[in-house]
Amino acid sequence: MSPARIALKTSLILLIAAACLLAGLPMGNSVAQQPLPIRTRLTGAQPPAPADPSVFTVARLQYPGGGDWYWGSSAIPNLLDYIAANTDIAVSKEEVRVKPSDPKLFSYPFIFCTGHGNIHFSDEEVITMRRYLTGGGFWHINDSYGMDPAIRRELKRIFPDRELVEIPYSHPVFQSPFSFPNGVPKIHEHNGKPPQAFGIFDGDRLVVFYDYESDIGDGWEDPQVHKDPPEKREAALRMGCNLAFYALTH
Repeated sequence: MSPARIALKTSLILLIAAACLLAGLPMGNSVAQQPLPIRTRLTGAQPPAPADPSVFTVARLQYPGGGDWYWGSSAIPNLLDYIAANTDIAVSKEEVRVKPSDPKLFSYPFIFCTGHGNIHFSDEEVITMRRYLTGGGFWHINDSYGMDPAIRRELKRIFPDRELVEIPYSHPVFQSPFSFPNGVPKIHEHNGKPPQAFGIFDGDRLVVFYDYESDIGDGWEDPQVHKDPPEKREAALRMGCNLAFYALTH
């Protein structure tokens, strides 16, 4: 096993162990009830490990196609601050930006994308994204409004043999460390539809989490950006914490 592989696998073990020590959080299904599956290093090429593989960060996907992938500059740092303040998971306080063509994509267990416009992968990027997701990666897609047609098209290119399905409320992603008995929370009105969480599965593992008519990513931003009430920001940050926990433990 290469040093990079050992380093990242060790870091994931430490992160999972730290997640088991969540400090005073209201739990859904208790993480102590059964051993947590330890996810090993992502498959594929052998890219360099992150500068500090012992800490968790969220990698923002700098996707092609013309959409505003950079939307919400305060969102990821605020989520990382929330995870650091409410759990014992060691985190980096800054987001990472990665292109789908970058070999470093395979160094990050959690990637996030948001925006309002078009997203379009090259044929080579489609293959890379499929390898990333089936090799252990997790992708959170946040429709900040107007992204739905493009993301559904691109997901069909990445997984032509799989359907984007609504995630049941009983799924572990809604259970730990925070309980969401009614699924993904509603943060912004958009078209006034109920919030939905869609997913793509690789076997039993959820590899894509797509929130629609919810916009939890905007709920992570600084309070003055959207002037969301505290309870909505708290719900958005808690859901983000659940996503990070799921990505690290499945």
